[in-house]
Amino acid sequence: MATTAVPRTGSPLVVELGPGTGAFTAAIQRRLAGRGRHIAVEVTARFARQLAATHPAVDVVHADATGIAGFLAQRGLGRSDVVVSGLPWAAFTEARQRDLLSAVVEALSPQGAFTTFAYVHARHTRAARNLLRSLESLFDEVVTSQTVWTNLPPALVYHCRRPT
Repeated sequence: MATTAVPRTGSPLVVELGPGTGAFTAAIQRRLAGRGRHIAVEVTARFARQLAATHPAVDVVHADATGIAGFLAQRGLGRSDVVVSGLPWAAFTEARQRDLLSAVVEALSPQGAFTTFAYVHARHTRAARNLLRSLESLFDEVVTSQTVWTNLPPALVYHCRRPT
């Protein structure tokens, strides 16, 4: 569900944040079907190595996600069409959330899309409320999905479009 922002046509530039073991990575690769460019930014070295070995078509960057714009510039790329995040927002301070979201907005094209998820059981925590407030202030459109009950634990997805 978090990968639905990846277009099924064209040659999009997709940046994935916090891919971990690659659950979203595989789904993004299926949607891209050999088109476009997929860059995955993972801070944990072990996960980055594993992801690179498992998904050779993905450009895996072992680094902090706040450097998105720099990774794109180093590769001679412009802004991303889509950013898909698997980052654990509820574990971050408000300042860390703000830094990461600022990096996302800086890296997205004006018509770009950003998707991320949150666990339903944590949606009323302070960190989750801060995240939603930040998303609503940084994007022209924020749509919250219905609960994805098939996910364990159940989750919801934030679909954000057009950074402001």
